[in-house]
Amino acid sequence: MQGEITIRKAIVKDVPSISEIVNYNAPKGIMLPRPISQIYDNVRDYHVIEYKGEIIGCGALHVTWSDLAEIRALALKDEFTGKGYGRQIVRKLIEEAKSLEVEKVFVLTYKEKFFEKLGFNEIDKSELPHKIWSECVNCIHFPNCDEIAMTMVL
Repeated sequence: MQGEITIRKAIVKDVPSISEIVNYNAPKGIMLPRPISQIYDNVRDYHVIEYKGEIIGCGALHVTWSDLAEIRALALKDEFTGKGYGRQIVRKLIEEAKSLEVEKVFVLTYKEKFFEKLGFNEIDKSELPHKIWSECVNCIHFPNCDEIAMTMVL
């Protein structure tokens, strides 16, 4: 299967597939839903992973400050979880962060073991003031967010 996998930057026509995958996973409580308009607004942040030409997953890298970027909207179709594809997307997003000369990436997640295995370390959310006050304040879970903040120094 690995030879039939491609990870690439998303393009506009990928947005409906990205939306479907992200919003399918959101009700499971493992990520937040994303309106399709927000995905279009941020399509340049996204990468998709394809298997035999079908989009099976996605992830985004969103620069939040001069030294910081967030990995977000990491999701796969159910039948492709647990096969290493999520790790491949994260590695691709980390490569992109390095190419942008970002010093540190972070995630807000319920899957801390997954990110721990990739080299992320848990931090207190208060260490991410730009994220909290620019986006989190608009979240339905604010101020009672139970996601775990994790970072990786590049």
